[in-house]
Amino acid sequence: MRKIMPCLWFDHQASEAVLFYTSIFDGSKIVRTLYYGDAGPMPKGTVLTVIFQLLGQDFTALNGGPAYQMTPAISFFVECKAETELDAIWEKLSAEGTVLMELQAYPFSPKFGWVADKFGVTWQITLADSPTRITPFFMFVGKQHGKAEKAIKDYVPLFEDSRIDRLERYAHGQQEPEGTVRQARFRLAGQDFIAMDSSGNHQFTFTPAISMFVSCDTQEEIDRLWKELSNGGQAQQCGWVTDTYGISWQIVPGILGDLLGDGMSIESARVMAALLQMEKLDMKRLQQAAGR
Repeated sequence: MRKIMPCLWFDHQASEAVLFYTSIFDGSKIVRTLYYGDAGPMPKGTVLTVIFQLLGQDFTALNGGPAYQMTPAISFFVECKAETELDAIWEKLSAEGTVLMELQAYPFSPKFGWVADKFGVTWQITLADSPTRITPFFMFVGKQHGKAEKAIKDYVPLFEDSRIDRLERYAHGQQEPEGTVRQARFRLAGQDFIAMDSSGNHQFTFTPAISMFVSCDTQEEIDRLWKELSNGGQAQQCGWVTDTYGISWQIVPGILGDLLGDGMSIESARVMAALLQMEKLDMKRLQQAAGR
């Protein structure tokens, strides 16, 4: 599993959504399912999280209740080498969904479309010369407009195997303010990302409905990332942090999955009860709760 993976927050449809997505993309699989146990807060035996892969991209789907709604501020950019593959993916993702940009030719692509699927997750689908792949895509709008470059340059030093691969800015006379990010491609801990600024009158922004789950090897790493990402942002319960740009992160020990098991054991319940009492996660306390 990758060190950083997107986490999709659903009300109660995580399993349904995962089955939907894994039926669409080649090379997909469900890796692990975790259930709510005696510690709650959802009914025991209901699905808490599902880890799954699409085209080699890792995801987590979470059933967390109706607190948050998906927005296009974080979407998933699907590059397809074959037009037939693109058309098939588009047909399935757009069924019962909402088209944000029609699938057609644009100045920047011979074929491109943007759609919110029936669960609210948004996908940008385009023809490309590269092998088919999925990349998380951040769009900085509203109060966050113009901050894409600063955010990227803040994130890159935080993780090993990170770099900026390409950064294109709008020039004078183009449709966006000069100097803002037209498109940036960058890597964090081996995970590729795309970002852009958009000054349009968008009625949305980043929400915790899509967060970045970070698996940490040590308490020192948790402490460092927690401190850096919460600077100017907001610390939250259970290892969650919303950074100064409004993007949500889960800073979690890599051993947590092992400690929780499938979520149904007495030890799992103790770990979950301890976790629910924390903001920044404490590996030692979680291990003690598991009797390790």
